[in-house]
Amino acid sequence: MHQIDIAGRAIEYVRLPSAHARAGAPAMVFLHEGLGSISMWRDFPQRVADATGCEAVVYSRCGHGRSSPCGVVRTPRYLHAEALEVLPELLARLELERPFLFGHSDGASIALLYAGRPDAVLSGLIVLAPHVMVEQEAVDGIRQTVEAYGSSDMPQRLARHHRDADALFAAWSGIWLSPEFRDWNIEHCLPAIACPVLAVQGENDEYATMEQIERIARMAPDVALLKLADCRHSPHKDQPDALVAAVEGFVRGMLD
Repeated sequence: MHQIDIAGRAIEYVRLPSAHARAGAPAMVFLHEGLGSISMWRDFPQRVADATGCEAVVYSRCGHGRSSPCGVVRTPRYLHAEALEVLPELLARLELERPFLFGHSDGASIALLYAGRPDAVLSGLIVLAPHVMVEQEAVDGIRQTVEAYGSSDMPQRLARHHRDADALFAAWSGIWLSPEFRDWNIEHCLPAIACPVLAVQGENDEYATMEQIERIARMAPDVALLKLADCRHSPHKDQPDALVAAVEGFVRGMLD
């Protein structure tokens, strides 16, 4: 595990070489969900690295994992700040050229926002359960998660992965359930995405409908959709074998 200073905050990251490295293959950068961290990916980034031949670069955003606290109140533009300020500096500092971005949930939205920049140079995007707008399903699902947080061992389980799980949970649920976030929408960035996109959604996602990835397919130039049965909000946990196979095929199509 390593640390890098981004805007005065220590960000933890790890670089995982592939057991079957491709010469000249770009890295794949993993962007976690709203309550995620390096450790919560478990062995999935290594599996993807070994299947694709790409080095996996995994990091925890500020306030997540063992990275520094953010020290700021979240606004409806908190994902924009990650995509347009933090991620570009991290990629530059780690000298990652033309990477693949692999984002889940909040991380997928960050990946889409970054890819919509006019100066973004990427090999491709893989987005799992992305959000491009706020659906009622997300609001209802997060409200249920808030109830579960107060009546289960969820705080203890999250505490294994984060410095301050309570603060992180309050920040995540607070902004998503706030009235000012209901109009959040990033569809404007989709037409400018120049690289190929693999958009993945579980048919049983408790926070979204298929409309999320279908809007991406309608508005971005080059999108393949993967809809997974018997799968909720975390395809890499519910359907890891199918997902690894799909990602391997997507990357092979870009690099061969």
